Amino acid sequence: MDRLKVPKMLKKGDTIALISISGGRAGDEDMLDRYKTGKKRLEEIWGVHVITAPNTLAGSQFLYEHPEARAGDLMWALQNPEINGIICMMGGDDSYRVFPYVDIKVIQENPKVFMGYSDITSWMAVFAKAGVRAYYGPNLLTPIAQPGALDCYTKDAITRCLFSAEIIGEVPACAEYTKIEWKKINQNEIAWTPNSGYKLIQGRGTTKGSIFGGCAGPLRQIMGTEFFPNRDFFRDCIIMLENGSPYGSPLAGLHELRALDAAGMFQNAAGILTGPLNEEEEKVLIRFLKYEARREDIPVLSNVDFVHRTPMTVIPIGATAEINCERASFSILESGVSITA
Repeated sequence: MDRLKVPKMLKKGDTIALISISGGRAGDEDMLDRYKTGKKRLEEIWGVHVITAPNTLAGSQFLYEHPEARAGDLMWALQNPEINGIICMMGGDDSYRVFPYVDIKVIQENPKVFMGYSDITSWMAVFAKAGVRAYYGPNLLTPIAQPGALDCYTKDAITRCLFSAEIIGEVPACAEYTKIEWKKINQNEIAWTPNSGYKLIQGRGTTKGSIFGGCAGPLRQIMGTEFFPNRDFFRDCIIMLENGSPYGSPLAGLHELRALDAAGMFQNAAGILTGPLNEEEEKVLIRFLKYEARREDIPVLSNVDFVHRTPMTVIPIGATAEINCERASFSILESGVSITA
Protein backbone atom coordinates (compact mmCIF):
# COMPACT_ATOMS: atom_id res chain seq x y z
CA MET A 1 0.00 0.00 0.00
CA ASP A 2 1.29 3.45 -0.87
CA ARG A 3 1.55 6.05 1.85
CA LEU A 4 -1.82 7.76 2.42
CA LYS A 5 -2.50 11.42 3.17
CA VAL A 6 -3.23 11.80 6.88
CA PRO A 7 -6.17 14.08 7.82
CA LYS A 8 -5.83 16.87 10.35
CA MET A 9 -6.43 16.18 14.03
CA LEU A 10 -9.87 17.00 15.40
CA LYS A 11 -10.20 19.41 18.32
CA LYS A 12 -12.77 21.09 20.54
CA GLY A 13 -14.89 23.52 18.53
CA ASP A 14 -14.56 21.61 15.24
CA THR A 15 -17.61 20.73 13.16
CA ILE A 16 -18.50 17.09 12.58
CA ALA A 17 -20.94 16.10 9.83
CA LEU A 18 -23.05 12.98 10.24
CA ILE A 19 -23.86 11.14 7.02
CA SER A 20 -25.97 8.12 6.05
CA ILE A 21 -23.68 6.80 3.31
CA SER A 22 -24.95 3.23 3.71
CA GLY A 23 -28.11 2.38 5.66
CA GLY A 24 -30.61 5.17 6.28
CA ARG A 25 -32.33 4.14 9.51
CA ALA A 26 -31.10 7.20 11.40
CA GLY A 27 -33.94 9.17 9.83
CA ASP A 28 -36.61 6.58 10.59
CA GLU A 29 -38.98 7.41 13.43
CA ASP A 30 -37.78 4.59 15.68
CA MET A 31 -34.15 5.76 15.45
CA LEU A 32 -34.48 9.54 15.81
CA ASP A 33 -34.08 9.48 19.59
CA ARG A 34 -30.98 7.34 19.25
CA TYR A 35 -29.52 9.77 16.70
CA LYS A 36 -30.16 12.65 19.11
CA THR A 37 -28.45 10.71 21.91
CA GLY A 38 -25.34 10.10 19.82
CA LYS A 39 -25.22 13.70 18.62
CA LYS A 40 -25.43 14.97 22.19
CA ARG A 41 -22.63 12.64 23.31
CA LEU A 42 -20.27 13.84 20.61
CA GLU A 43 -20.97 17.43 21.61
CA GLU A 44 -20.64 16.87 25.35
CA ILE A 45 -17.62 14.53 25.39
CA TRP A 46 -15.44 16.18 22.73
CA GLY A 47 -16.87 19.69 22.58
CA VAL A 48 -17.54 19.56 18.84
CA HIS A 49 -20.35 21.07 16.82
CA VAL A 50 -22.41 18.34 15.14
CA ILE A 51 -24.53 18.79 12.02
CA THR A 52 -26.22 16.48 9.54
CA ALA A 53 -25.72 16.42 5.79
CA PRO A 54 -28.74 17.42 3.67
CA ASN A 55 -30.06 13.85 3.23
CA THR A 56 -28.79 12.18 6.40
CA LEU A 57 -32.23 12.01 8.04
CA ALA A 58 -34.25 11.43 4.86
CA GLY A 59 -35.07 7.89 5.97
CA SER A 60 -34.14 4.38 4.92
CA GLN A 61 -36.58 4.10 2.01
CA PHE A 62 -35.52 7.36 0.36
CA LEU A 63 -31.82 6.66 0.75
CA TYR A 64 -32.21 3.13 -0.58
CA GLU A 65 -33.94 4.50 -3.66
CA HIS A 66 -31.46 7.36 -4.11
CA PRO A 67 -27.81 6.31 -3.78
CA GLU A 68 -26.90 9.49 -5.62
CA ALA A 69 -28.22 11.47 -2.65
CA ARG A 70 -25.87 9.57 -0.34
CA ALA A 71 -22.93 10.36 -2.63
CA GLY A 72 -24.01 13.98 -2.74
CA ASP A 73 -23.87 14.19 1.03
CA LEU A 74 -20.30 12.88 1.10
CA MET A 75 -19.19 15.33 -1.59
CA TRP A 76 -20.96 18.17 0.26
CA ALA A 77 -19.26 17.33 3.56
CA LEU A 78 -15.81 17.03 2.00
CA GLN A 79 -16.06 20.27 0.02
CA ASN A 80 -17.59 22.31 2.86
CA PRO A 81 -14.68 24.24 4.45
CA GLU A 82 -16.59 24.55 7.72
CA ILE A 83 -16.61 20.76 8.24
CA ASN A 84 -13.58 19.13 9.87
CA GLY A 85 -14.65 15.51 10.11
CA ILE A 86 -17.30 13.02 9.03
CA ILE A 87 -18.85 10.18 11.04
CA CYS A 88 -21.17 7.62 9.48
CA MET A 89 -24.55 7.03 11.06
CA MET A 90 -24.52 3.28 10.54
CA GLY A 91 -23.48 0.44 8.27
CA GLY A 92 -25.82 -1.37 5.92
CA ASP A 93 -25.31 -3.61 2.90
CA ASP A 94 -25.15 -1.63 -0.35
CA SER A 95 -22.46 1.05 -0.27
CA TYR A 96 -21.26 -0.17 -3.65
CA ARG A 97 -24.37 1.37 -5.24
CA VAL A 98 -23.09 4.82 -4.27
CA PHE A 99 -19.73 4.48 -6.04
CA PRO A 100 -20.84 5.57 -9.55
CA TYR A 101 -21.84 8.97 -8.17
CA VAL A 102 -18.61 9.71 -6.28
CA ASP A 103 -15.89 12.02 -7.61
CA ILE A 104 -12.68 10.54 -6.25
CA LYS A 105 -10.83 13.81 -6.86
CA VAL A 106 -12.99 15.44 -4.21
CA ILE A 107 -11.71 12.89 -1.68
CA GLN A 108 -8.11 13.40 -2.83
CA GLU A 109 -8.30 17.18 -2.57
CA ASN A 110 -10.14 17.35 0.77
CA PRO A 111 -8.54 14.93 3.25
CA LYS A 112 -10.74 14.87 6.35
CA VAL A 113 -11.42 12.42 9.14
CA PHE A 114 -13.98 9.89 7.86
CA MET A 115 -15.02 7.15 10.29
CA GLY A 116 -17.38 4.19 10.24
CA TYR A 117 -17.47 0.39 10.21
CA SER A 118 -19.38 -2.65 8.95
CA ASP A 119 -20.55 -1.86 5.39
CA ILE A 120 -18.38 1.25 5.63
CA THR A 121 -15.51 -1.17 4.93
CA SER A 122 -16.18 -0.44 1.25
CA TRP A 123 -15.33 3.20 1.87
CA MET A 124 -12.00 2.27 3.44
CA ALA A 125 -11.08 0.95 -0.02
CA VAL A 126 -12.43 4.03 -1.79
CA PHE A 127 -10.46 6.42 0.42
CA ALA A 128 -7.33 4.27 0.04
CA LYS A 129 -7.66 4.45 -3.75
CA ALA A 130 -7.94 8.21 -3.40
CA GLY A 131 -4.74 8.18 -1.36
CA VAL A 132 -6.39 9.39 1.85
CA ARG A 133 -6.51 7.70 5.26
CA ALA A 134 -9.95 6.77 6.58
CA TYR A 135 -10.78 5.39 10.01
CA TYR A 136 -12.43 2.06 10.72
CA GLY A 137 -14.29 2.70 13.93
CA PRO A 138 -17.56 3.52 15.68
CA ASN A 139 -20.65 4.62 13.81
CA LEU A 140 -22.94 7.08 15.54
CA LEU A 141 -25.94 4.80 16.12
CA THR A 142 -23.68 2.08 17.49
CA PRO A 143 -21.61 2.14 19.55
CA ILE A 144 -21.51 5.93 20.13
CA ALA A 145 -25.25 6.07 20.90
CA GLN A 146 -25.32 2.74 22.76
CA PRO A 147 -27.90 2.57 25.59
CA GLY A 148 -26.92 4.09 28.90
CA ALA A 149 -23.55 5.75 28.31
CA LEU A 150 -20.58 5.56 25.99
CA ASP A 151 -18.11 3.03 27.43
CA CYS A 152 -14.64 4.24 28.42
CA TYR A 153 -12.79 1.92 26.01
CA THR A 154 -14.54 3.30 22.91
CA LYS A 155 -14.32 6.88 24.18
CA ASP A 156 -10.58 6.55 24.83
CA ALA A 157 -9.98 4.94 21.42
CA ILE A 158 -11.69 7.81 19.60
CA THR A 159 -9.75 10.37 21.63
CA ARG A 160 -6.37 8.68 21.09
CA CYS A 161 -6.84 8.22 17.35
CA LEU A 162 -8.74 11.33 16.24
CA PHE A 163 -8.17 14.03 18.88
CA SER A 164 -4.44 13.52 19.55
CA ALA A 165 -1.34 13.63 17.35
CA GLU A 166 0.59 11.39 19.74
CA ILE A 167 1.69 7.91 18.63
CA ILE A 168 -1.16 5.52 19.44
CA GLY A 169 1.09 2.68 20.61
CA GLU A 170 -0.18 -0.59 22.03
CA VAL A 171 -3.91 -1.18 21.58
CA PRO A 172 -5.13 -3.13 24.61
CA ALA A 173 -7.93 -5.66 24.51
CA CYS A 174 -11.12 -4.48 26.15
CA ALA A 175 -11.76 -5.71 29.69
CA GLU A 176 -15.36 -6.69 28.95
CA TYR A 177 -17.77 -6.66 26.04
CA THR A 178 -21.46 -6.84 25.20
CA LYS A 179 -23.58 -7.40 22.11
CA ILE A 180 -24.87 -4.49 20.05
CA GLU A 181 -28.15 -3.44 21.64
CA TRP A 182 -30.74 -1.69 19.47
CA LYS A 183 -33.52 -1.63 22.06
CA LYS A 184 -34.11 1.22 24.48
CA ILE A 185 -32.91 -0.27 27.76
CA ASN A 186 -31.32 1.06 30.92
CA GLN A 187 -27.59 0.89 31.43
CA ASN A 188 -27.99 -1.58 34.31
CA GLU A 189 -29.81 -3.97 31.98
CA ILE A 190 -26.77 -4.40 29.72
CA ALA A 191 -25.02 -7.74 30.24
CA TRP A 192 -21.22 -7.39 30.09
CA THR A 193 -18.98 -10.43 29.62
CA PRO A 194 -15.37 -10.50 30.91
CA ASN A 195 -12.93 -10.58 28.00
CA SER A 196 -10.18 -13.19 27.78
CA GLY A 197 -7.95 -10.85 25.77
CA TYR A 198 -6.20 -11.38 22.45
CA LYS A 199 -5.38 -14.90 21.31
CA LEU A 200 -2.48 -15.85 19.06
CA ILE A 201 -3.76 -18.36 16.51
CA GLN A 202 -0.43 -18.90 14.78
CA GLY A 203 2.87 -17.17 14.08
CA ARG A 204 6.23 -16.31 15.62
CA GLY A 205 8.27 -13.21 16.26
CA THR A 206 7.12 -9.71 15.37
CA THR A 207 5.61 -8.49 12.11
CA LYS A 208 4.88 -4.97 10.88
CA GLY A 209 2.86 -3.60 8.01
CA SER A 210 0.32 -1.05 6.83
CA ILE A 211 -3.09 -1.95 8.21
CA PHE A 212 -6.16 -2.39 6.03
CA GLY A 213 -9.47 -4.21 6.11
CA GLY A 214 -12.81 -4.43 7.90
CA CYS A 215 -15.69 -6.77 7.13
CA ALA A 216 -15.10 -9.52 4.59
CA GLY A 217 -18.61 -9.27 3.09
CA PRO A 218 -18.42 -5.67 1.86
CA LEU A 219 -14.93 -6.27 0.44
CA ARG A 220 -16.18 -9.28 -1.48
CA GLN A 221 -19.11 -7.20 -2.70
CA ILE A 222 -16.87 -4.62 -4.39
CA MET A 223 -14.67 -7.11 -6.25
CA GLY A 224 -14.77 -6.24 -9.91
CA THR A 225 -15.06 -2.52 -9.25
CA GLU A 226 -12.20 -0.10 -9.73
CA PHE A 227 -12.09 0.40 -5.96
CA PHE A 228 -11.12 -3.11 -4.89
CA PRO A 229 -7.35 -3.07 -4.24
CA ASN A 230 -5.00 -4.89 -6.60
CA ARG A 231 -2.61 -7.62 -5.50
CA ASP A 232 0.34 -5.29 -4.99
CA PHE A 233 -1.71 -3.20 -2.58
CA PHE A 234 -1.78 -6.06 -0.05
CA ARG A 235 1.98 -6.66 -0.04
CA ASP A 236 3.27 -6.40 3.54
CA CYS A 237 -0.15 -5.35 4.83
CA ILE A 238 -1.57 -6.38 8.16
CA ILE A 239 -5.07 -7.45 7.19
CA MET A 240 -7.86 -6.90 9.71
CA LEU A 241 -10.81 -9.06 8.78
CA GLU A 242 -14.13 -9.73 10.45
CA ASN A 243 -15.11 -13.05 8.91
CA GLY A 244 -16.08 -16.03 11.10
CA SER A 245 -19.57 -17.32 10.29
CA PRO A 246 -21.66 -14.87 8.24
CA TYR A 247 -25.33 -15.53 8.90
CA GLY A 248 -24.28 -18.40 11.20
CA SER A 249 -22.49 -20.36 8.48
CA PRO A 250 -18.77 -21.23 8.79
CA LEU A 251 -18.96 -22.44 5.18
CA ALA A 252 -20.04 -18.97 4.06
CA GLY A 253 -17.06 -17.59 5.96
CA LEU A 254 -14.76 -20.01 4.14
CA HIS A 255 -16.20 -18.93 0.80
CA GLU A 256 -15.38 -15.31 1.67
CA LEU A 257 -11.80 -16.26 2.57
CA ARG A 258 -11.42 -18.11 -0.72
CA ALA A 259 -12.73 -15.18 -2.73
CA LEU A 260 -10.35 -12.76 -1.01
CA ASP A 261 -7.46 -15.18 -1.46
CA ALA A 262 -8.20 -15.46 -5.18
CA ALA A 263 -8.03 -11.67 -5.33
CA GLY A 264 -4.54 -11.72 -3.82
CA MET A 265 -5.23 -10.56 -0.29
CA PHE A 266 -3.21 -13.11 1.67
CA GLN A 267 -0.34 -14.09 -0.65
CA ASN A 268 2.11 -11.40 0.49
CA ALA A 269 0.39 -10.02 3.59
CA ALA A 270 2.43 -9.54 6.76
CA GLY A 271 -0.21 -10.56 9.30
CA ILE A 272 -3.89 -10.96 10.10
CA LEU A 273 -6.08 -9.50 12.83
CA THR A 274 -9.50 -11.00 13.32
CA GLY A 275 -12.33 -10.83 15.81
CA PRO A 276 -13.43 -13.51 18.26
CA LEU A 277 -13.56 -17.00 16.76
CA ASN A 278 -15.25 -20.08 18.12
CA GLU A 279 -13.53 -23.45 17.92
CA GLU A 280 -14.98 -24.37 14.53
CA GLU A 281 -14.23 -20.97 12.99
CA GLU A 282 -10.65 -21.15 14.23
CA LYS A 283 -10.17 -24.61 12.71
CA VAL A 284 -11.60 -23.40 9.39
CA LEU A 285 -9.19 -20.45 9.33
CA ILE A 286 -6.11 -22.52 10.22
CA ARG A 287 -6.97 -25.16 7.64
CA PHE A 288 -7.59 -22.52 4.98
CA LEU A 289 -4.30 -20.75 5.64
CA LYS A 290 -2.32 -23.99 5.61
CA TYR A 291 -3.77 -25.84 2.64
CA GLU A 292 -5.37 -23.17 0.46
CA ALA A 293 -3.62 -19.84 0.98
CA ARG A 294 -0.31 -21.65 1.73
CA ARG A 295 0.34 -19.16 4.53
CA GLU A 296 0.99 -21.40 7.52
CA ASP A 297 3.69 -18.85 8.40
CA ILE A 298 1.50 -15.75 8.69
CA PRO A 299 0.89 -14.39 12.23
CA VAL A 300 -2.78 -14.32 13.20
CA LEU A 301 -4.13 -12.54 16.28
CA SER A 302 -7.80 -13.01 17.16
CA ASN A 303 -10.37 -11.39 19.46
CA VAL A 304 -9.38 -7.86 18.41
CA ASP A 305 -11.97 -5.16 19.14
CA PHE A 306 -12.93 -3.84 15.70
CA VAL A 307 -15.95 -6.10 15.16
CA HIS A 308 -19.73 -6.05 15.63
CA ARG A 309 -19.83 -5.79 19.40
CA THR A 310 -19.28 -3.13 22.03
CA PRO A 311 -16.74 -1.69 22.83
CA MET A 312 -14.75 -0.84 19.75
CA THR A 313 -11.36 0.60 18.93
CA VAL A 314 -10.46 2.90 16.03
CA ILE A 315 -8.12 1.72 13.26
CA PRO A 316 -6.36 4.38 11.11
CA ILE A 317 -6.20 2.74 7.69
CA GLY A 318 -2.72 2.68 6.19
CA ALA A 319 -0.95 3.28 9.50
CA THR A 320 2.01 1.07 10.38
CA ALA A 321 0.88 -1.61 12.80
CA GLU A 322 2.69 -4.40 14.62
CA ILE A 323 1.75 -7.86 15.85
CA ASN A 324 4.01 -9.24 18.59
CA CYS A 325 3.45 -12.99 18.68
CA GLU A 326 5.41 -13.57 21.88
CA ARG A 327 3.30 -11.05 23.78
CA ALA A 328 0.10 -11.65 21.79
CA SER A 329 -0.12 -7.88 21.41
CA PHE A 330 -1.12 -5.39 18.73
CA SER A 331 0.23 -1.85 18.36
CA ILE A 332 -0.15 1.10 16.00
CA LEU A 333 3.27 2.69 15.59
CA GLU A 334 2.22 6.17 14.53
CA SER A 335 -0.38 8.79 15.27
CA GLY A 336 -3.82 8.47 13.76
CA VAL A 337 -3.99 12.07 12.56
CA SER A 338 -1.64 14.93 11.70
CA ILE A 339 -1.23 18.33 13.31
CA THR A 340 -1.69 19.93 9.89
CA ALA A 341 -3.41 18.38 6.88
